[in-house]
Amino acid sequence: MKTKSFISSSYLFLIYLFFYLPIILLIVYSFNNTQYSLLWHGFTLSWYMELFADSDLWAATWHSFFLGIAAATMATFIGMLAAVSLYRYRFRGRNFLNGLVFILILSPEIVTGAALLILYTLLQIRLGFITLLLSHISFCIPFVIVTTYSRLVSFDKNIFEAAKDLGANDWLIFRRIILPLLWPALFSGWLLSFTLSLDDVIISYFVSGPEFEILPLRIYSMVRSGVKPEINALCSVLFAVTLLLIVLSQLALKKKN
Repeated sequence: MKTKSFISSSYLFLIYLFFYLPIILLIVYSFNNTQYSLLWHGFTLSWYMELFADSDLWAATWHSFFLGIAAATMATFIGMLAAVSLYRYRFRGRNFLNGLVFILILSPEIVTGAALLILYTLLQIRLGFITLLLSHISFCIPFVIVTTYSRLVSFDKNIFEAAKDLGANDWLIFRRIILPLLWPALFSGWLLSFTLSLDDVIISYFVSGPEFEILPLRIYSMVRSGVKPEINALCSVLFAVTLLLIVLSQLALKKKN
């Protein structure tokens, strides 16, 4: 019994080590006092000072965070309405629309990016913030729908029938019952959408313009000439921000529950 438990624990440890060892190495080398060598040459904070002094890089970071917040908020709102409609109402083509959601999730990003670029070209929409925002909203919506719908199907439908018997209309049921119960799923969908938007490279490469640079494309252009310690420092800061968001989300969900 102890041998089996040891093997299970060792296997789990190796899996987590495989996931987190590259991140740990990235953080460690962000403090390495050398630009190109992989050997340890001493502790330094110079790469973080260069990072915070790079105004162009911080402009791209601000663009990415603003874009991610806007896209995640709009995608969560639209995805919530779509999920509630697919769950609450029966209409012709409902199963077909539900299947299209999963097709959009499984569709390769390069196909989505090329299709959106062709669409914007035909509509003569100038590439920039608007095209990026519309594109990020479009690929985030399916993930919000799936997250929200999976929460909806766990509801007891008798709650809605009891509310109707008490005289509640659809709007009151949505506002007083569905929305409070959906809050954890909506919050998870928003965080997932924000992460997807902040991390996207392929679709953003197709639909971005020269006047609105975002962080993933900036990093991509920087690493083409080699991974610099400044990039390690930037990725370490982003990892810390992500970790902070996860902690805050867990505290918020715990407090809500």
